[in-house]
Amino acid sequence: MPVSRRAIALLIPLSLFAASAYALSLADLSNKDASGGLKAALETGSNAAVAKLGADGGFLNNDKVRIPLPKILEQARPILKMTGKGQQLDDLVVQMNHAAEAAVPMAKPLLLDAVKSMSITDAKNILTGGDTSVTDFFRGKTQDKLAVQFLPVVKKVTDKSGLATKYNTAMSLAPQLGVLTKDQATVEGYVTQRALDGLYTMIAEEEKAIRADPIGTGSKLIGKVFGAIK
Repeated sequence: MPVSRRAIALLIPLSLFAASAYALSLADLSNKDASGGLKAALETGSNAAVAKLGADGGFLNNDKVRIPLPKILEQARPILKMTGKGQQLDDLVVQMNHAAEAAVPMAKPLLLDAVKSMSITDAKNILTGGDTSVTDFFRGKTQDKLAVQFLPVVKKVTDKSGLATKYNTAMSLAPQLGVLTKDQATVEGYVTQRALDGLYTMIAEEEKAIRADPIGTGSKLIGKVFGAIK
């Protein structure tokens, strides 16, 4: 049945209204909505990253964050294998990644504290700052504190490896010689830094997913805020 001109005339304003309801811009959002939506997204992304990495195999079975041997040990692998230490190298890789998996859950309280401390200015800057601005925010707010918390947890696991102990002894003078930084001169320092890198990498992955499909998070507020900047 054909639609009358009068019906079309009535439908046009309604369709324009419906379109405008979804065509919000960042300028249309209140500070409360911008801040609330972003905080919800930060909590969602950080919680998901911690949950994935803190699970058994969270680092070891994830090619994006799996921690390899320190470069010097990797370069020495052929010689070490010839001396019967090949299995120790493989075991050390497993232990390093499990150490990171054990440490990462400790990040959750600090990440949530960073969210709570976020200002309106922080929120606006993050929303307009590009695909990894959330990750950059978290790194700036939490990296130093997390490194302090992660280190003893990682060390407790890596100390079980005799090869790690030998590496630490051999590398003890490396920072003074300018060969390595202080953090890289011990296995636990190396793993701690790689664990942090892995955590921020996964937060970045979660952030990109939220920005790509904010409605898919199931949160109306996240959808409203991130939909306004798509």
